[in-house]
Amino acid sequence: MTLSEEALALHSTPIGTISGAVGAGAKARLEVLVRAHHGTIWRFVRRLGIPEHDVDDVVHEVILIVAKKLDVIAIGSERAFMMSTAYRVASDNRRARARRGEVEVDEAREIVDPAPGPDSLADQHRARQLLEQVLAGLPIELRAVFILYELDGFTSAEIAETLGLAPGTTASRLRRARELFEKKVHRVESRLRAGGVA
Repeated sequence: MTLSEEALALHSTPIGTISGAVGAGAKARLEVLVRAHHGTIWRFVRRLGIPEHDVDDVVHEVILIVAKKLDVIAIGSERAFMMSTAYRVASDNRRARARRGEVEVDEAREIVDPAPGPDSLADQHRARQLLEQVLAGLPIELRAVFILYELDGFTSAEIAETLGLAPGTTASRLRRARELFEKKVHRVESRLRAGGVA
């Protein structure tokens, strides 16, 4: 999501309608939280495997939940609350799509040409697609921990608190996610070296 797309998505989030039932102070707090964390939540949800056309709806649902629970969210734990809510909503969304029999079309797997492009922007786009492809191969409980630690810079303690996990479970999932990630990256690199499509 580019900065302009993020700004557009943020602008399209109807803070006024979401926070209509809360006071001015709560509305101001909600606006600050959305501005501070919208992009991170959007990327996290997308990386958890939610199709791009559904990401805005999932993020909007997260914001609705935050608005309803704003009075019980402790100052300083807003990010953890929002990320754990995003994880649960994304997981529920994936299960609902599976129950409906929707085929998960992973846009990240639509790699047209793995050869380097003429400019660095194309290379960055290709690298991002490969990353998303590898992430898509991780089970969601491992993917969530990996994304939060490796891509979003959460500490193990923050991840445990955010996802409601024991510290040992967090460490175990992170270790398994790294191992699986490395195997998948190696597999993709081998295919690319052999001239195939990942």
